[in-house]
Amino acid sequence: MPEPTRLLRTLQQAIQAVRDTPGRKGRLVSLQEAGEVMVVGDLHGNVENFRKVLQKAELQKHSRRHLVLQELIHGPHKYAAGGDKSHQLLDLFAALKCQFPRQVHMLLGNHELSQWTGQAIAKVESDLNALFREGVGTAYGPHAPHIYAAYLELFAVIPLALRTPNRIFLCHSLPSAAKMSEFDAARLEWDIHDEDDLRPGGSIHTLVWGRDTREETAAAFLQKVDADLLITGHIPCPQGFEAPNSRQLILDALGNPACYCLFPTDRALTQQDLLNFVGTL
Repeated sequence: MPEPTRLLRTLQQAIQAVRDTPGRKGRLVSLQEAGEVMVVGDLHGNVENFRKVLQKAELQKHSRRHLVLQELIHGPHKYAAGGDKSHQLLDLFAALKCQFPRQVHMLLGNHELSQWTGQAIAKVESDLNALFREGVGTAYGPHAPHIYAAYLELFAVIPLALRTPNRIFLCHSLPSAAKMSEFDAARLEWDIHDEDDLRPGGSIHTLVWGRDTREETAAAFLQKVDADLLITGHIPCPQGFEAPNSRQLILDALGNPACYCLFPTDRALTQQDLLNFVGTL
């Protein structure tokens, strides 16, 4: 476990590095100087899969490779004394962002949004927000309130979406057809969002909570964000990935198999190309 005072400094440095990410406008990042992108499915506190991600990414050897992570918190691993261990992935992300500030990115997922705003996640037996906070308390004791506040500050600045030079859009999910007409893509370029954006029905909430993977829904979303293909997480995939329509790839890295997609950004790609670039951790 990192020393709390040192961890707090690392988190603050990472938060500033997120704000300073090249190509950032509001909470949308248009990747720059990217030769290829490795995007990973939801991790939910899986430290072992995170370790495998780092081995596969080899960021030090590939200066033009960008790594995109998502859904780091709210996992099955618990402390014996109580609480969720998934905050450990935020600590690891912060250290990695400080080491590779230009190459490493994290996308806001519905679980980070829930923790940040205090909105309970429905259809679960436990209070995931409370378990997460309890885990931070177990790990960091009297320093926990300051570290927890830094986690919330991180959630308030991490990107909502990334766009690659070859028109591939990366975000945690997409709005349902019923919410698509109300979704305002321009709000992705805002630095600060009001409560209406973050509550159910708001543009940010619908972006990270949608489960509508129909062909026409994906096409309508891609038209709104001016992109050709979409890579998301959010939906569990028994095989580690899924192609629910002709425009979208879903990745899942929580369990086994755990999948990622490592693709080039210097040329136009088809969905079949993306599927060919899917790998297993």
